[in-house]
Amino acid sequence: MLLCIDCGNTNTVFSVWDGESFVVTLRTSTEHQRTADQYFVWFSTLLRHNGLETDITDVIISSTVPRVVFNLRVFADRYFGTRPIVVGRPDCLLPTQPRVDGGTQVGPDRLVNSAGAYDRHGGDLIVVDFGTATTFDVVAEDGAYVGGVIAPGVNTSLEALHQNAAALPHVDVTRPQAVIGTNTVACMQSGIFWGYIGLVRGICERIKGEYDKSMRIIGTGGLAPLFSSGDVLFDTIEDDLTMHGLLVIHRYNKENT
Repeated sequence: MLLCIDCGNTNTVFSVWDGESFVVTLRTSTEHQRTADQYFVWFSTLLRHNGLETDITDVIISSTVPRVVFNLRVFADRYFGTRPIVVGRPDCLLPTQPRVDGGTQVGPDRLVNSAGAYDRHGGDLIVVDFGTATTFDVVAEDGAYVGGVIAPGVNTSLEALHQNAAALPHVDVTRPQAVIGTNTVACMQSGIFWGYIGLVRGICERIKGEYDKSMRIIGTGGLAPLFSSGDVLFDTIEDDLTMHGLLVIHRYNKENT
């Protein structure tokens, strides 16, 4: 079985592929202090709880937090006897190389999303990922990542608003009943919800204008369905796009090494 690990700034997701489908997906907070042994205790305990064995033969890792990669590599080697593929490392092959400015290091998450989206939808895409940051990835006709946009994430914006304005509380991200809020919480929810709909729509329209081709917009990340409920922002929403991209890259490496 293949273990796909996606380590983001906030959460780390482990998904197990049995050759036909992802049979379990587990999520934990991202902590660079966590050791390989701690990962294994947590992972194996939850696998047993789900009626599965730790019969892992291959591991692939995508991480936007470099400090956690070492312990994840030790975790794969010590407990599964396999050297993991790490997206973004020189020995990790990509189906199509990114075309960006020389010397630019593209985030592994963006490479993975591009590979997964191209495999499912072909090229000429904008992939909008709602994470700690809200990212827009432009995928060319041949599947190459050719650039994009990075904006503050929804929860990042809310946390900054709360920390820097003493009178403003923590609020949940939800669709407000009206644009005009009649209390502080409603005002904040409206600003975030409709503000990000405007941000996504505006940036995508400008990308389309520069790209000068018809493009499909793919939404991913936990908040994509919520924001799509406020307007028709996406042609498709993919809740497992990152894991599918890891699967695509793993398969490509196995076939070409």
